[in-house]
Amino acid sequence: MYDKVSTNLNFIEREKETLKFWEENQIFEKSIELRDKGETYTFYDGPPTANGKPHIGHVLTRVIKDLIPRYKTMKGYKVIRKAGWDTHGLPVELEVEKKLGLDGKEQIEEYGLEPFIHECKESVWKYKGMWEDFSAKVGFWADMENPYVTYDNNFIESEWWALKQIFEKGLLYKGFKIVPYCPRCGTPLSSHEGAQGYKDVKEKSAIAKFKVKGTDNEYFLAWTTTPWTLPSNVALCVNPNETYVKVKVSLNAKGDVIKKEDEGEGATGIREEHYILAKDLLSVIEGEYEVEESYIGTDLEYKEYEPLFDYVNPDKKAYYVTCDTYVTLTDGTGVVHIAPAFGEDDSKVGQKYSLPFVQLVDGKGEFKPEVTDFAGVFCKDADKGILKMLEDKGLLFKVLKFEHSYPFCWRCDTPLIYYARESWFIKMTEVKKDLIRNNNTIHWIPEGIGKGRFGDWLNNVQDWGISRNRYWGTPLNVWKCECGHLHAVGSIEELKSMSENCPDDIELHRPFIDDVTIQCPHCHKEMHRVPEVIDCWFDSGAMPFAQWHYPFENEDIFKENFPADFISEAVDQTRGWFYSLLAISTLIFNEAPYKNLIVLGHVQDENGQKMSKSKGNAVDPFDALAEHGADAIRWYFYSNSAPWLPNRFHSNAVTEGQRKFMGTFWNTYAFFVLYANIDEFDPSKYTLEYDRLPVMDKWLLSKLNTVIQTVDNHLENYRITESSRVLMEFVDELSNWYVRRSRERFWAKGMEQDKINAYMTLYETLVTLAKVSAPFIPFMAEDIYRNLVLNVTKDAPESVHFCNYPVYNEAYIDKELETNMEEVLAIVVLGRGCRNTANIKNRQPIGTMYVKADNELSNFYKEIIEDELNVKEITFTDDMRNFTSYSFKPQLRTLGKRFGKLINELKVVLSKLDGNKSMDEINATSQLKITLDGKEEILEKEDLLIEGAQMEGYVSNSDQGITVVLDTNLTEELIEEGFVREIISKIQTMRKEAGFEVMDHIKVYEDKNSKIEAIMKKNKKQIESEVLAEEIIFSTPAGYEKEWNLNGENVSLGVEKVEQ
Repeated sequence: MYDKVSTNLNFIEREKETLKFWEENQIFEKSIELRDKGETYTFYDGPPTANGKPHIGHVLTRVIKDLIPRYKTMKGYKVIRKAGWDTHGLPVELEVEKKLGLDGKEQIEEYGLEPFIHECKESVWKYKGMWEDFSAKVGFWADMENPYVTYDNNFIESEWWALKQIFEKGLLYKGFKIVPYCPRCGTPLSSHEGAQGYKDVKEKSAIAKFKVKGTDNEYFLAWTTTPWTLPSNVALCVNPNETYVKVKVSLNAKGDVIKKEDEGEGATGIREEHYILAKDLLSVIEGEYEVEESYIGTDLEYKEYEPLFDYVNPDKKAYYVTCDTYVTLTDGTGVVHIAPAFGEDDSKVGQKYSLPFVQLVDGKGEFKPEVTDFAGVFCKDADKGILKMLEDKGLLFKVLKFEHSYPFCWRCDTPLIYYARESWFIKMTEVKKDLIRNNNTIHWIPEGIGKGRFGDWLNNVQDWGISRNRYWGTPLNVWKCECGHLHAVGSIEELKSMSENCPDDIELHRPFIDDVTIQCPHCHKEMHRVPEVIDCWFDSGAMPFAQWHYPFENEDIFKENFPADFISEAVDQTRGWFYSLLAISTLIFNEAPYKNLIVLGHVQDENGQKMSKSKGNAVDPFDALAEHGADAIRWYFYSNSAPWLPNRFHSNAVTEGQRKFMGTFWNTYAFFVLYANIDEFDPSKYTLEYDRLPVMDKWLLSKLNTVIQTVDNHLENYRITESSRVLMEFVDELSNWYVRRSRERFWAKGMEQDKINAYMTLYETLVTLAKVSAPFIPFMAEDIYRNLVLNVTKDAPESVHFCNYPVYNEAYIDKELETNMEEVLAIVVLGRGCRNTANIKNRQPIGTMYVKADNELSNFYKEIIEDELNVKEITFTDDMRNFTSYSFKPQLRTLGKRFGKLINELKVVLSKLDGNKSMDEINATSQLKITLDGKEEILEKEDLLIEGAQMEGYVSNSDQGITVVLDTNLTEELIEEGFVREIISKIQTMRKEAGFEVMDHIKVYEDKNSKIEAIMKKNKKQIESEVLAEEIIFSTPAGYEKEWNLNGENVSLGVEKVEQ
């Protein structure tokens, strides 16, 4: 009836068969077609780039992004999951450069732009097959046959439409700004790109001495973290409101400031110098000084000094002190040097004072020829030489080592420099309020990132540096005339209408688009496209409409799928895709592009370290999938921790999660199939008659429906970890409580009503659980569903993923029953703890267990506890004083300071308390009132060290308001019964080891122990009944033999199959 189920927990081969079934029967495609009339639910897939390999972090993003659409599809929604490929940008160019043996822009242009672009287009598909195979193995369902591709003409045309709107709103402009700049790539980055590549680095900062003009030995001490910018210095800056001082110091022969503790030559001054710096930062001098004068910052304004270097003669007034409040006194000297070409604050000061613009570093990041001492040297590599020159001139006061976070190019790993460039910008500052308002409509998970990290980013939003001086990207759609007129083209049709040389099959890439000219509507001269391409983050941010070629076609499908109901990516996309989506949507539609967003943490190694190939701790996702299978890894990521927290990924953790949930679920399913096949049980011939069910079945159905209700609610609110843990707890109780306690019902002969009830309850639970868990473990759920359902109901849906998500039945939920059973389980756990403490096996019966709890259970539940713990009698009592007592000591960490000298007296007071009475007070109020030195004091539970003492012969255990006490005194009758249970257990073990089938009858042999023989003879009928023995023979064992030690008694047992 049912396919035989192996209890082997290696799911990998089974997953391959399921994947084959999905592909051959187009299960994904059918799942969408079946919901074609349903309400639309939209998921946007953040496009990966196919010229890079997937890593283990992509498994996390894939499985989170897969779960919610699967769930929503089963809820009846139409969920179009259109895959996409991010195909533009510098990573592609760098890959092609490497392949062709090129280095930099000059060599690219020598090679030829057209063949280079062709190579880029080919390169982006390098790992396409690997990505598709990876996605299939993970169980990630998306339409990969019809993906959106960002280099496609239609996609680019939609971007042009958006850029034209931005241009016509006056929000696209060309400006000269300080931007993060990569000298290796030869292009600026946007501010959010610059924020993506920070690394902690150790560098040298310097305090330079700027000689006050007209003096011999008077200097401004100015601090800089970028010594390479000093040749471009044109001014100094102080805070206008802070106090500055001039101090006199004595220098020894080494040029060091003399310190109080100096001796000999080190203490002999040979000259004096005078330094001007902030009063609050005088500690940088690290020596003896005398304050000569005091100033407010504005007193120093326009005070002139001599330049450190003479590489340039500025065309404007320079080398004087300026004032600005951006100067702080947290570090350095309170005086900073100003180089307007290399810092945003410097640039603002430069504009304010009309300072000259001195830029001595070229586009490669190298010093220009006029810097004769360092010409051609990469700027950051010149720090050492510049400091040496200053030291030789006597203009270096101090070099400081410091560690700080510095931006690197996220694409080529080159240190960025802040560099004045002429670039195209989108005026995001103009729509700041709209960005913030739209962000406030988004359900961020967790909320803290949306309101905090992302919210702070928006509050300090900068204009988006949109242009790149590169080749492989969406060309900026602006044409310029020599008369100064600019025109943004918004479509291919518009381009052709304005151009006389636009080919019919124009490709919207460089160099092809560069050759297309249009006529200026003002002077009628030829207009040429500006050379830049745009930031590839604009590509990904435009995907909501560009994937449909909106507004040129598919208007209905775009509007139906905008905004998205759900997106999810890693936390590093906060300033990447999450921002570009919101920015473009705000600019074009003035609404948020997504409603719900799950932010994902990074995947780390088992020690919490970032994974990398260089460290040797990176996990290959294909190796992990081959070792564990997809469902196990999926389950690990769902249940291990909240999605936004870092995940420590390692094999043992995945295996443990698989064992606890999948293994338990699978073995319970295998148990059902084993006995249902023996009994030829067909659930289609019976109905689940709730009123005829025993309490255990009603409890399971109540729990099942509570689980459906809870998991459904969690998933509806994107609480993935919470829902997985509810499922894990339920599966544990299903197997280790319901099935274990109901086993004998399945072993009963015939098919009486109680056995039917057990089968129908377990069948209903397993099938429902397969459906509830299908979005989490789609492979295993499919296996279970198809075996249990399609083998008995031929017209059932072909796949579990075609089923509707289960809806809870309110009539089956009995909260009182669940509460009582929870108490039973809690008491059983405490009772097992007592047995472990007393070192008494569960097969050894116990006479009495006492229970103290708020709710006294009925006899029905008491009998369950008695049976489960092998206890003859359960007694509920409010008074445990006959078995336990408590003593108290002060927690010195908290009470030592509070009571000081009275602490010893407090110890005496606590030692004289009535332990049980005091413990009752603590359990009721979490506090204890005492009188100390004639004064009432209140102690918190955390202030006390509480020790429980037990009477001999009794063991107690407490948790969550329940206390149990086990009477460990054993009578002869109890000891004998314990032996009987041990004997039965060992025979059952031997049946299994001998390979007997469940229903095989046997002969049992016993030898070598008269005590065991006597017990077996006395309890012969019970033993024979439970192990299916036709006789017990007391002689040399035959068949399968084994030596045992039963509670200290050595015995030889044998089992032999009886041929029927």
